[in-house]
Amino acid sequence: MPIETTRRVYRRYIRFEPGHTEEYIEFLKSRCLWDEAASCLADVLNQDTFHSLAGKSSHQLWLDLCDMLTVHASEVETINVEAVVRGGIQAFSDEVGKLWTSLADFYIRRGMFDKACDIYEEAIASVITVRDFSLIFDAYTKFEESMLSAKLQDETSECTETSEMKCSRVSNHFLLADTGEDLEQRLARLDFLIGRRPELLSSVLLRQNPHNIIEWQKRISVFEGSPRRQIFTFTEALKTVDPSEALGKYHMLWIDFARFYEGHGDFTNARIVFEKAVNAPYFKVDDLATVWCEWSEFEIRQNNFSGALVLLQRATTKPPQRIGANPDVPNHTSMFVHDRVYKSLKLWTLYCDLEESIGTFDSAKTCYNRIIDLHIATPQTVLNFAAFLQENDYMEDSFQVYERGVSLFKFPHSREIWQAYLIHFVRQFGANKLERCRDLFEQCCAAAPPEDAKPFFMEYARMEEKFGAARRAMDIYKRACCKVPIDQKLELYGTYISRAMHFFGTQMVRYIYDFAIDQALPGAVIKILCMQYAHFEQKLGETDRARALYMYASQFANPQEDAMLWDEWNAFEVQNGNEDTFREMLRVKRSVCASYSQMHFNVAAAVEPQIETASIKSKSFCTVVQGEENSTAIMMTSPDVLTPANDVHFGKMKLELKPNLSAKSNPDEIDLEEHE
Repeated sequence: MPIETTRRVYRRYIRFEPGHTEEYIEFLKSRCLWDEAASCLADVLNQDTFHSLAGKSSHQLWLDLCDMLTVHASEVETINVEAVVRGGIQAFSDEVGKLWTSLADFYIRRGMFDKACDIYEEAIASVITVRDFSLIFDAYTKFEESMLSAKLQDETSECTETSEMKCSRVSNHFLLADTGEDLEQRLARLDFLIGRRPELLSSVLLRQNPHNIIEWQKRISVFEGSPRRQIFTFTEALKTVDPSEALGKYHMLWIDFARFYEGHGDFTNARIVFEKAVNAPYFKVDDLATVWCEWSEFEIRQNNFSGALVLLQRATTKPPQRIGANPDVPNHTSMFVHDRVYKSLKLWTLYCDLEESIGTFDSAKTCYNRIIDLHIATPQTVLNFAAFLQENDYMEDSFQVYERGVSLFKFPHSREIWQAYLIHFVRQFGANKLERCRDLFEQCCAAAPPEDAKPFFMEYARMEEKFGAARRAMDIYKRACCKVPIDQKLELYGTYISRAMHFFGTQMVRYIYDFAIDQALPGAVIKILCMQYAHFEQKLGETDRARALYMYASQFANPQEDAMLWDEWNAFEVQNGNEDTFREMLRVKRSVCASYSQMHFNVAAAVEPQIETASIKSKSFCTVVQGEENSTAIMMTSPDVLTPANDVHFGKMKLELKPNLSAKSNPDEIDLEEHE
């Protein structure tokens, strides 16, 4: 069929079947009738009820129309291409970059290069995503590079061809549509475009969020070397950013602006910026306090110390109370940041440091007292105040400050205050005010929790050893052993025993060991204490007492898991025992092993009650260890009859060992028969 006849038939057909319009559009494309194809596709997009039989969405049809209009720009006459593409840009935000480049490509194909550049510039100035910006910027740079390449080829051909041939080629060259820029201008234009990329990218990011402080700071750094542009950017940022929506540190914009003027030697404008900064709105007290501190440090750098003091006095002055607001209520909703900044610890700390450096003693003392009266002091503030008084030989005043500190703060915050207080008090007075020292230590030890009490008890005991009575020191060690946590008891008992040995000898050491073993301590701790006790008795030659301690400690050591005690006991018996004592050790070992096995066996029997369990009769035996001052009874349970699996042969050791190697017999020991 002729093309015109087919077109007429299709037009009549789609009046009855509008859904087949896409077939007609494909036919027009195949015959390169782009103007009519674009018109039909535009009509389809204007119909809200159109349903694509090919399964294409409205978005896909829009993209097809834009591609058709831009690729075949010279053949489309009936449609306003720019209006259509701009409508697509407004409708489809995820394809903005592609549509802008398509519109620019439309003008490039028509030879309107200046218009294409304007489209690229408009696109870069309007997109809000980095992806769209990258797409448009890459297309823009490629366009400029192609124009420059064409200009270079044209210049090269001019040098080799004759003037007549040159005129003939220039008459048909597409650069006739250009504005007549020469090669150097094109090259400078490309360089300028590439150099503007960081600035343009920063503009895109700021269009996403104009309250992003970090991006504003990056934009300022982009204009490094251009003070005028930096000042303009600072001013624009401070006008644009809303402190309530700021992402980042809003106060740093003001500080950086002032530092910029300071770096260029313009101190007058720096002070003007600081004056505006302290009156700017903030939503955090710390931000405003930071601005005040930075302004004071700026004055200090200019050696204007009196001016810095005046600024800090101005910042820390209590403002007049507003109607309906109570400045003493923290975080009051009706109070402004400027009304609460006078309680900023950051400001007061700098103020105190400056008063200590260039002020008088009374002014610095007043400043510290004011901090404590405002209830904003920290433990470090108390320590600094006390150290300042001690440097000026006001020891009693420093102790009063310590007293105020420990009354303001509780543990663990007052730990450092108590440590400094006690150390300086003992160093200052020592034995001269011993009762007062004891009262302070008692107050501290009573207030300290168990996990923090150990160093204070140790210091208390050392003070008593040095200036007081040794028996009081022993009592303090004993109280400490009862109060500290379990993980600190073993180490503290070691110190307690060593000091007792130093002052009172073996009787006190035995008393401490007996006291410690009687306490409700974990089995592992008791085992270690018994082993240490046995070592002590062994050094004194009391082998029977040491053996009884090993026997008592054995109930806390599973032979299958903890072999340390059994190896030590075995070495002890080899060195100090005989065949009977060694057999007794083996019997106890089997008894303990059986008791641990019986425990697991009973657990299994609870699951399967049909399994019969063997009952082990036990008896109690007692080894009485009588000392010079007290006696300790150590109880142990063991099976009634235990036969060794293998006979133990001592060899030559049996001949060398005496039947009884005890150090001395006890005349008060009750003589009992074997069965009794």
